[in-house]
Amino acid sequence: MNSYALTLTYNGAGFSGFARQKDPAIITVQETLEQVLTTVLRLDAPVLTVCAGRTDAGVHARGQVLSFELDGPALDDNQRRQVLLSLNALTPASMSVKSIQLAKDGFSARFDAQSRQYHYYIYNHSSPPVFTKDFAWHVPKKLDIDIMQKAAQDLKGEHDFRSFCTAHSATEDKNTVRTIHGIDITKCTILGEEIVVICITGSAFLHSQVRIMVGTLQEIAAGKRSSNAIPQMLSALNREAAGVTAPAHGLMLYQVDYPESCFQEIGSSRD
Repeated sequence: MNSYALTLTYNGAGFSGFARQKDPAIITVQETLEQVLTTVLRLDAPVLTVCAGRTDAGVHARGQVLSFELDGPALDDNQRRQVLLSLNALTPASMSVKSIQLAKDGFSARFDAQSRQYHYYIYNHSSPPVFTKDFAWHVPKKLDIDIMQKAAQDLKGEHDFRSFCTAHSATEDKNTVRTIHGIDITKCTILGEEIVVICITGSAFLHSQVRIMVGTLQEIAAGKRSSNAIPQMLSALNREAAGVTAPAHGLMLYQVDYPESCFQEIGSSRD
């Protein structure tokens, strides 16, 4: 068996999340891609993939990574190039396969990942956006970005994020300790619309953790909560202690990082 790493970009608006569902009528990113992969590779049995991070319905991805295994000789450069062209010809317009790499034996997009980086986009203006409306949360109330940045630092490091995840992720038998490596908040202009970009990097994340963190920071920046409230929220270990869950359409899985040793073609780009 040979292992492969596939990098995928998608607009999550038309999908019911990443993970395949039991009901075949529910359209997901994973099932859509696996069906096309199976067709392109002319296989009798479906290709099964593992992703770096399951995204919820409506969440986008710039750098989702999937792993899968195939029998037979490893696909060479030309064969992988042809597979890439065929995949992009058959997948929907809301999806784009960026690369296919030969990976080390047993490579797992989930378990071999060193870190995952998410971006969340906020359009902070009294009037609604036009060009970024499908990818940014419109928050009309003015936000204090300096206060937001300061409060965000309390989320860095290793913490029990039980207050910042959905109820089914916070059952007693589940480990809710995670490590946040960094949170940076900047501004950029996209087609004339100024966007607040919240960049969050961590080892792994709980279900809806990033969206709850963003929703909480938004409430702090809007003056609805104290700028020093996050340590108390963390210690409460209760979802009701934290803020709202930010809308899915503003979130993007931006990048996943792996050790170079995971890939047999060192130095090839997954960007």
